[in-house]
Amino acid sequence: MTTLLNNLNLPDSRESELAQRGQRELAAYISTKLETQHISIVSDDKQNHSIELPTSALTMLMNILGELAAGNAVQIVPVHAELTTQEAANMLNVSRPHLVKLLEAGKLPFHKTGRHRRVLFADLMEYKKRRDNESLEAMQALADQAQDSGMY
Repeated sequence: MTTLLNNLNLPDSRESELAQRGQRELAAYISTKLETQHISIVSDDKQNHSIELPTSALTMLMNILGELAAGNAVQIVPVHAELTTQEAANMLNVSRPHLVKLLEAGKLPFHKTGRHRRVLFADLMEYKKRRDNESLEAMQALADQAQDSGMY
């Protein structure tokens, strides 16, 4: 299995500028009312080639261009992708041993490939969403408590 999260390169200033311009131009022409859209690509020999793409793909391209324009590296990970424990830990910004504890405690589903644990990207994103929501709820409860006691 090739690792999904290796070789991320940040865009240089020229790439960021081109991405920003491309995002603006694409946003001006995309119609989210249509299921598919036609775009033209001009080849090196100046020939126009029309391509029909799903609108969802063009919307995703617009989002990718936005991230590149902001100077962020982007990588597309299929929802059904299997991540190593290190890749999953990196995405959660935790240590690998901490992630393994989460797995062994049943807080995050995983399966084994041989003797190696694998985490589905979709499961990892669901866990992250739950964790973020719990964190927001805890912060709100603290803010409410502070306001009730007159500290806020």
